[in-house]
Amino acid sequence: MNFDLSPEQQLIQNTARDLAAREIAPHAAEIDRSHKFPRDIFSRLGELGLLGVMLPEKWGGAGMDALSYAVALEEISRACASTGVAMSVQCSLVCAPILNEGSDAQRARWLPDLAAGRKIGCFALSEPEAGSDAKAQRTRASKSGDKWLLNGTKNFITNAPVADVMIVFATTDAAKGSRGITAFLVPMDAPGLKVGKDDDKLGIRGARSAQVFLTDCAVGDDARLGPEGDGFKIAMRALEGGRIGIAAQAVGIARAAFEDATRYALDRKTFGQPIAEHQAIQFKLADMRTEIDASRLLLWRAAVTKDRGGRYGQASSMAKLFASEVANRAAKEALQIFGGYGYLADFPAERHYRDAKITEIYEGTSEIQRLVIASALLKE
Repeated sequence: MNFDLSPEQQLIQNTARDLAAREIAPHAAEIDRSHKFPRDIFSRLGELGLLGVMLPEKWGGAGMDALSYAVALEEISRACASTGVAMSVQCSLVCAPILNEGSDAQRARWLPDLAAGRKIGCFALSEPEAGSDAKAQRTRASKSGDKWLLNGTKNFITNAPVADVMIVFATTDAAKGSRGITAFLVPMDAPGLKVGKDDDKLGIRGARSAQVFLTDCAVGDDARLGPEGDGFKIAMRALEGGRIGIAAQAVGIARAAFEDATRYALDRKTFGQPIAEHQAIQFKLADMRTEIDASRLLLWRAAVTKDRGGRYGQASSMAKLFASEVANRAAKEALQIFGGYGYLADFPAERHYRDAKITEIYEGTSEIQRLVIASALLKE
């Protein structure tokens, strides 16, 4: 098995790494403190082709593969987890469904601007009573003449406060259960759509999220994404790819925690020597590095399986499950290595600790990932 990146993949990795080091990392702490969406940085991601990595050139993208996307997203997330998840939503949950399910008119309308960072998208599946159980959603879409009227509430919608378009999942035929759910591309300025106040979150504070309220929100049939009744399948396909993105984000957060802790351990002295000379610290660093590398291998396997056209749902769930739990362990150990300073907002360890937690929750909790993995292996 060849673990080397191609020259093109190395180029995208180096481009993302350079941008992350020069233009993102220096602002990450302020983005976290201010809860401010990094719009200028997001625009730079678009300028450099990082928001359209997997899109064909025809639609404004770079025409590259999922592995290129994964290595780029790891670099961005290592610098700023908030920027990383906003990028992941744009690429995995918005651009990919429009590319895979949309009409040419929908692709032409949205993809070039989304890839360039001129427009921002969000993905509205979760509801107050339907998180892990997405089939239990209550948002409805009913036909009224040549319009669809959408009514319901969506929850925890990342990018919603700054977005231009939202993929909304609504039930169009309740009698059909999950086969009665349809997807719609809804402009954020559509009549009857209202974004609630920003969520006040533990971590990823720069990735703004909020509830979205739909009250007789009217859209034409040209807003329907894919066939009527295919919405649940579209959502699950998007989440399979999205879990590759969250795994990449988790690897980036884990790397940040590890690298910052290693640097601190080499500088900080106790008992007349750097704490990196103490075996207790060395063991922590060794475990962190080993688990991060293992996470990356699972991530790359999932991305390559997707690129080769294979069934990658189980692989993406494995990558997301393991990488998110590794990110949390790495962040916890990094804070321990920093000691009392790790508990202060003056140092990055506490931010990594807060940012890591969400990777075990969104786009399918760790419990849901285990169910997905178990379901797949029992069918083998």
